[in-house]
Amino acid sequence: MQSAMALSFSQTSFTRPNHVLGSTASVFSTPKSLRFCGLRREAFGFSPSNQLALRSDRIRTQSSGFQVSASASSNGNGNGAPPKSFDYDLIIIGAGVGGHGAALHAVEKGLKTAIIEGDVVGGTCVNRGCVPSKALLAVSGRMRELQNEHHMKSFGLQVSAAGYDRQGVADHANNLATKIRNNLTNSMKALGVDILTGFGSVLGPQKVKYGKDNIITAKDIIIATGSVPFVPKGIEVDGKTVITSDHALKLESVPDWIAIVGSGYIGLEFSDVYTALGSEVTFIEALDQLMPGFDPEISKLAQRVLINPRKIDYHTGVFASKITPAKDGKPVLIELIDAKTKEPKDTLEVDAALIATGRAPFTNGLGLENVNVVTQRGFIPVDERMRVIDGNGTLVPNLYCIGDANGKLMLAHAASAQGISVVEQVSGRDHVLNHLSIPAACFTHPEISMVGLTEPQAKEKGEKEGFKVSVAKTSFKANTKALAENEGEGIAKMIYRPDNGEILGVHIFGLHAADLIHEASNAIALGTRIQDIKLAVHAHPTLSEVLDELFKAAKVESHATTRTGDAKIKLNANQEDLRRRNRRGDDEKEPSLSEDKKDISTRPSSFFENIYVEVLSLLSRIFV
Repeated sequence: MQSAMALSFSQTSFTRPNHVLGSTASVFSTPKSLRFCGLRREAFGFSPSNQLALRSDRIRTQSSGFQVSASASSNGNGNGAPPKSFDYDLIIIGAGVGGHGAALHAVEKGLKTAIIEGDVVGGTCVNRGCVPSKALLAVSGRMRELQNEHHMKSFGLQVSAAGYDRQGVADHANNLATKIRNNLTNSMKALGVDILTGFGSVLGPQKVKYGKDNIITAKDIIIATGSVPFVPKGIEVDGKTVITSDHALKLESVPDWIAIVGSGYIGLEFSDVYTALGSEVTFIEALDQLMPGFDPEISKLAQRVLINPRKIDYHTGVFASKITPAKDGKPVLIELIDAKTKEPKDTLEVDAALIATGRAPFTNGLGLENVNVVTQRGFIPVDERMRVIDGNGTLVPNLYCIGDANGKLMLAHAASAQGISVVEQVSGRDHVLNHLSIPAACFTHPEISMVGLTEPQAKEKGEKEGFKVSVAKTSFKANTKALAENEGEGIAKMIYRPDNGEILGVHIFGLHAADLIHEASNAIALGTRIQDIKLAVHAHPTLSEVLDELFKAAKVESHATTRTGDAKIKLNANQEDLRRRNRRGDDEKEPSLSEDKKDISTRPSSFFENIYVEVLSLLSRIFV
């Protein structure tokens, strides 16, 4: 993700390899590196091996089917005609989490890649978003625990009054952002990604300008410029007493009373931080209820735990029509009007105001008019494969947009997933990302997480498509690990189809909910049905058993079958054949797992293949 002052581009050119779509290689391929919250493992200091870099160089050399030009000037004049040769296989505009994930995956695919950055690597997430905010929330979580005398006494612990050093807390957040930013930069440099400095824009088909007069070309271009805080009209931001999340993360002050405009993810997390550090908070929400984007049942419980017991009050169904910063000894003034009638409602006087009304795409100045692209409320229109759509409704060749700039799902890890999906496509393998399988989390104490549809959304879909929707629930109060931590407050909720066991959505409120959600999101992504995953084994005692009990609580109709039932039966049959042949020592040839291969029992490696079939059978029962 990228701020208005920070853009990055990367471009590469290549010959598409002849991949076979839907081949077994694509089914059983394994990732080369892990990603944490949308960040590649290299961002956390894991150095890529020289062997990987050398292998990438070999792949790049072998896969290049055309001459890479030595200079941009040889690509011809004018913006309209595509160049005949390219400086890069791929250019990525924006060096946030999305751009970084796409760049590293492109290197793995052997693509010559560049990324253009106008400010600092890391974009919103690393510098002004999820990374520093988690540092502040780590502090707030510990403060809450130390300040809760009853909680500490339940463990038999006695703790004196807890305090904090504001500058020390701010330094912790800043140092973490700096560390991750440096690791991101170093990881790309180590793998051979060219990091180019300067504001970038699309000059024409497969052509990018950055800095003053630098022009480069690429076979494919990805726009990943991210977003900036959205500030409604009538609100004056001075960066001191009226602030956005960008300013709040610096923690230059802890006001006695702060109003937070908006009760979504950003507002909730900052209310957790400020109240833990001693502030009183007032929420201002335009809709009729707090936390409108969450499942209603989860919202209701979260309000009882995260809002009501704390020094928080709220105004719902109102707009902050005007906010004036504090000056000349006067407080911040907030004028409220009714959201429906627009009639004046109230005036608040507070020490500070945080504007948490969401984010707006940063797409101005990108040269989109050069390729006839018209934004929609600032977002770049794309199809399901992130291919950019022009003003006539047709696809712009070789141009993609990922992350906040396309508005599909404004999450850092979603941007990374979209970038990886695009790289798969430009490498010759079709890929469509299932956005309903992408999880989201709010890192309050306790946490909230979700994936898929809410209960109202699922019921609406069921009515339209003609299927029944059921709901299963479990409580953290029944989980041994949660009770051992004295953290039994919370629930897990699953919305599903009882006729076939399809998981439509999962919502969790409780201890480490952000970590627990991924079993559900992976199940949705892989198409795993409840009747399969409920047989999976979870270690005891762990929080993962909350999900185990949730799956087991679902009531799937008896006639429902798995999508891969036939494959599993075939695996089990072959497994039994192998056992029978091994017992009797029979050398006769029988049908094998693959019709175009020799019988497994006649091969020298039959022992290991027997084990392989056993493993596949186990995996099919757990994950397929």
